[in-house]
Amino acid sequence: PRAGRPAASAAAPSRVRARPHQLSARRVSRGARVEGHGALTMELSEYVQKGFQMLADPGSFDSNAFTLLLRAAFQSLLDAQADEAVLDHPDLKHIDPVVLKHCHTAAATYILEAGKQRADKSTLSTYLEDCKFDRERIELFCTEYQNNKNSLESLLGSIGRSLPHITDVSWRLEYQIKTNQLHKMYRPAYLVTLNVENTDSRSHPEISFSCNMEQLQDLVGKLKDASKSLERATQL
Repeated sequence: PRAGRPAASAAAPSRVRARPHQLSARRVSRGARVEGHGALTMELSEYVQKGFQMLADPGSFDSNAFTLLLRAAFQSLLDAQADEAVLDHPDLKHIDPVVLKHCHTAAATYILEAGKQRADKSTLSTYLEDCKFDRERIELFCTEYQNNKNSLESLLGSIGRSLPHITDVSWRLEYQIKTNQLHKMYRPAYLVTLNVENTDSRSHPEISFSCNMEQLQDLVGKLKDASKSLERATQL
């Protein structure tokens, strides 16, 4: 290079394929595990299950009350201005307020979980059948869910309910050559790129940073410490 002007050259990039089970662990909540078609798994609490079973009971909710509560559950999730007034419809006044709020919470929780997992109609139907929903109510629920599916997924993507998962790592070594009238200085630097996945929005952004050898060694050391801590925790 000409004197006084920086130049850089890079070695061929190296790629390290990450193993998914080494990079992330899914948080599991207490409650029943519900496996539907398409290998989707939902974690739902006993509270949600009981609320859903009451919602399925025609003796507790007739067809009109069921429809109103279901739409109120979607509205409370998707409309930022919605509040508990959505449950004040005259046709819901005959239902015990405690039961009404319980079933509303259960419906909203299941809707969110289904949206997070991008559940299809067969998955929804399987769980609703297990909760003793009749065919008419299953069809109504699936139709309402399909009508609001895009808005629900957009909402979940904007919330960002979980941290991004690292799916791949790439790096390259770059030498920065700086000269002055008397000396040449060679400064190696590592350019690291992390490929990540946002599980809620299904986006795949990249995180890039530059570091010197000491900084990279420090990062690797901390990652090894974290890996050992995770191994010890899983053996308890």
